[in-house]
Amino acid sequence: MAKITKQATTANKQATAKRGSYDASAIQVLEGVDHVRKRPGMYIGGVNKDGLHHLVWEILDNAVDEVINGHASEIVVTLDDDHKGITVTDNGRGIPVDNHPQLKIPAIVAVFTKLGAGGKFDGESYKHSGGLHGVGAAVANALSERLTATVWREGTRWRITFVRGVPEGKLVKLGASRGSGSTIHLRPDPTVFDRVAFDPSMLRERLEAKSYLHKGLKITFVDPKATGPETFEHAQGIVEYLGKLIQVRAKPAVHQGLFSLERDDDPKIEVSFAWTESTEDAIYSFVNGVPTPDGGTHEQGLRNALNKALRNYMGTHNLEPKGLTIALEDIREGMVAILSTYVLEPQFQSQTKNRLNNPEVTGQVEGAIRPALELWLNENRSRAEGIVGRVIASARARAASRAASQKVSRKTAGGIRLNLPGKLADCGATDPRKCELFLVEGDSAGGSAKQGRDRDIQAILPLRGKVLNAEQASLGKVLENEELGNVVKALGCGIGKEFEIDRLRYHKIILLMDADSDGHHIATLLLTFFYRYMPELIRRGHVFLAQPPLYRVEIGSQTHWVPDDAALAKLVAETRRGKPEITRFKGLGEMNPDTLKDTTLDPRKRQLVRVAIRDELATDRTISELMGKDTQARYTFIMERAAEADSLDV
Repeated sequence: MAKITKQATTANKQATAKRGSYDASAIQVLEGVDHVRKRPGMYIGGVNKDGLHHLVWEILDNAVDEVINGHASEIVVTLDDDHKGITVTDNGRGIPVDNHPQLKIPAIVAVFTKLGAGGKFDGESYKHSGGLHGVGAAVANALSERLTATVWREGTRWRITFVRGVPEGKLVKLGASRGSGSTIHLRPDPTVFDRVAFDPSMLRERLEAKSYLHKGLKITFVDPKATGPETFEHAQGIVEYLGKLIQVRAKPAVHQGLFSLERDDDPKIEVSFAWTESTEDAIYSFVNGVPTPDGGTHEQGLRNALNKALRNYMGTHNLEPKGLTIALEDIREGMVAILSTYVLEPQFQSQTKNRLNNPEVTGQVEGAIRPALELWLNENRSRAEGIVGRVIASARARAASRAASQKVSRKTAGGIRLNLPGKLADCGATDPRKCELFLVEGDSAGGSAKQGRDRDIQAILPLRGKVLNAEQASLGKVLENEELGNVVKALGCGIGKEFEIDRLRYHKIILLMDADSDGHHIATLLLTFFYRYMPELIRRGHVFLAQPPLYRVEIGSQTHWVPDDAALAKLVAETRRGKPEITRFKGLGEMNPDTLKDTTLDPRKRQLVRVAIRDELATDRTISELMGKDTQARYTFIMERAAEADSLDV
């Protein structure tokens, strides 16, 4: 018995040593489907909502590539009844089904299982394409619970099904058919993604954008939960798209007519833009039909062209104001632009294709747009003068904003902080990365928060009542508003054109409002202010919503903190023993400091919601409609959703 134990101990030691060693046996080789499933973020950016929809974009881009190269004219996208699956159909040439000469398997199997297998490398099958690496279809397949590809070409219909990237069987010949095309149906793998549910509005916006970018393309979107299919088809292309964007942003153009240019040389370029009354510029760029939200060298070429053309025009006609410096940001302010380029060998930053890196494209785009824009300005003097007036007004506003911002920005002298709001209870730490600023609704709640906070890292700024609606106010009115002025002072990073993120004094800005309709309204007003005048705070992830409880529920000896009515109903329904004793907080001011600390302030126990911008255009439209001066937009929004409201908190 002792001998057996000794042998077992020796074996355990050897196994332990083997596990701790680092030699050739420790090197794993993952290829194809296995690597995609192990590291999906490398291919689709993440397993969140954006990553989920990226599977559709990969399949959709392949269908659009058929359109770009003149082989297809129609695409149909259909959601499954439960929104957990989707089908993309095109009337292109159909994916090849004959055996690949090297791989000895059907080409369609190679396309969906081999990374690097595609028809877009030789420049002959596709002159321009959004799919470049021969990776997209295989990635979509690898991350799908089930994918079925149906192809009809050369008078025959074929089908093959894959399960988690692996063929379920052989390619099956279904029989005779007419025409040609492909149908791809996929259901993402729920073991990979956080949540599998396609967003119809997200799909609809991408499909409509595709229809604007490609004249002659007809896209049909079918959502079983909607009243009927939607068809997107726009003969005027991006010119029509620009008009829609300006309308959606609810900021009218400052001049009649839009500048537009189409050039069929390499690179092929389509561009259209106008200047509006907005305080921000918006450039929507695309490469080979694929959106590039992070811009790149093609956008830089557009900016260079704008800068040089406007300056040349102003210099030629002696329109440069004395004593006023015109910056590039003044020229771009208020401009809404759509830029679509077609590049033979595009170099994207990653598989998600968010940014173009080809250095030569900058000069090509600038060289195409600058002379055309100069000619347009000289031939349309009245429009040009309106644009120049807009640029000069922006420069003057920027100068005024700088002066106003300097009055309210934080100054330091000898280590003593000056010109901070009187109600601000600042924290002791000086490293902004550790500091948090709570914007609290009301003096009473502010008092509790000041007592319950961690004084070393948490600062408290109480706000009185509902702050100014920044969507309906000018920068001057915003700066004159005491509550918003105090926020600007406390943050110390400036506002508008004078915003400097490096001067931000707190890397967490937390909105702490009552968990009722008034609190939600105040939070919305603050978010509107940040989005319009300090959007980088949101884009860089510095803005959060606190989650204070609305109810305290005592069940026996246990206390539950409940954030809303839905959570309360669920808790009560799940209670099996004891009668719940429910207390509803009328406001944060009712909470004692210890309760507020335990439920909302303490970083170890609290829950925060980070505010993010998923879609700039949709966000801009929502704020314009719900917070702007046009009451009709709000009325329409309320009436369309009236049936969804179970009750009103008044």
